Amino acid sequence: MPRKSKEEIALIYKQMQEYICKALEAGDGKGIFKEDPWTRAEGGGGETRIFENGAIIEKGGVAFSAVHGPTPQKIADKLNLESGNFFATGVSIVLHPFSPRVPIIHMNIRYFEMEDGTHWFGGGIDLTPHYIVPEDAAYFHRRLKETCDAFDSSYYPKFKNWADDYFFIKHRQETRGIGGIFYDRLSATSDTHFQEILDFSLALGRLFPELYTYFMKKNSLLPYGPEQKAWQGLRRGRYVEFNLVWDAGTKFGLDTNGRTESILMSMPPLAEWAYQHEPHPDSAEAFTQAHLKKEIDWLSYTA
Repeated sequence: MPRKSKEEIALIYKQMQEYICKALEAGDGKGIFKEDPWTRAEGGGGETRIFENGAIIEKGGVAFSAVHGPTPQKIADKLNLESGNFFATGVSIVLHPFSPRVPIIHMNIRYFEMEDGTHWFGGGIDLTPHYIVPEDAAYFHRRLKETCDAFDSSYYPKFKNWADDYFFIKHRQETRGIGGIFYDRLSATSDTHFQEILDFSLALGRLFPELYTYFMKKNSLLPYGPEQKAWQGLRRGRYVEFNLVWDAGTKFGLDTNGRTESILMSMPPLAEWAYQHEPHPDSAEAFTQAHLKKEIDWLSYTA
C-alpha cells in the first residue's frame, strides 16, 4: 500500500478533530464546541473549536491546522533544513476544568513535510493535575504504556523520558505536571513503517477522550473550596509560564505567522501568581509540589 499523501493525512486529522470534539461534548454533558474556521495568508488554514462554560470543562480548545508555504529562515535554521516550502498539519488540544480536582490535559499529533520529501511525525499526551494523586497518575501512564506497547515496546520508556525532559519549566526547576509521552521527528523507513507511525498517532487521538472522560467522571464531583481554587490559580500560572517561555509548538506557530488566537487557545481563563508562595508542610499542595520532578515511575510508585 502506498503511503498516505500529506493531503490525505490532513483530512484524517480533521476527522480526528471531529471525533474528539463529539466525545468531549458527550463527556461534559452540557457544553458545545464553537467552530472558528480561519485561513493563513501564506497558505493553508484550519479550524479552531473552542469550548467554554460546560458542566465540567471551563475552557478548552481542539485546534486543527493544515498550513503550507515558504519555510521561514528562522524555522529552517532551527530544524536544520534546507530552504523550501513546508507543509504541516495536526490536531492540538488543551482542556482547563472548573474543578481543581480535575486535571489539565494536553494532546498534540502532527505531521511535517518539506517539498524535498523530508518528513516526520510528532505528538504526545501529558497530564497536569492541580493535585497529584498517585492512583490517577498510575492509571494515566498505564493507558499510555498499553497504547505504546501495541506498536513498539520501546516507545513508552523512550517517550516517557522525552516528556519528562520536554515538559520541564527550567526557570522553576519543576515539571509542568506528571508528564506522559512526547515524541518528535519520527521518520518512516518504508511505506509500511509510515502507516504504522500514522496509526500510532491516531491511536493516541482515540485514547485522548477516553482518558479525559475517565477523569471527568471520577473527579468532577469531589468537593473543593477557596483554598483549592487558589492553588488551582497558581498551578495555572505555571502552565502559562511553560507555554509562553518554553513550548516549541507555540514558538513554531508564532514564527510561521500562525493565527495568534488559535495558538494561544491553550491559555487558561484565569491564572494567578503569588510572590514566593510556599505550600503548608504535609499538605496536599506540598505533596504535589514535591512530585513535580522528572523520572518518577508512576506505574510502580509507592508513597
